Amino acid sequence: MALFEIETYSHIVITWAENEEGARQILYENYPSEEAIRVTKRPRDAWVISKAALGITGKIEACDLARECLSKSAGDKLHAIRLYMQQTGCDLEKARKTIESNIVYGW
Repeated sequence: MALFEIETYSHIVITWAENEEGARQILYENYPSEEAIRVTKRPRDAWVISKAALGITGKIEACDLARECLSKSAGDKLHAIRLYMQQTGCDLEKARKTIESNIVYGW
């Protein structure tokens, strides 16, 4: 099996499949309304997301604080962003990136 990256207009899906057609099938089974706009076979067995590319730099405490803000806001992303900005003094763009990246990790 190979590792595939499937890009849609709303998601980037990472999955194992025998071939490209199998990867597309997995996408359509899980996201039937999504259209695959790009399917790429990854050259290695791992996929890495750079925190710097997401605009997240510094110590790990930022993630802890972001998760705390998400918890206090009951998962309301906009409220969590406001809380994060208030507690850190960072700008809207950095707060958005930090909160959204922690939503993906699951809080």
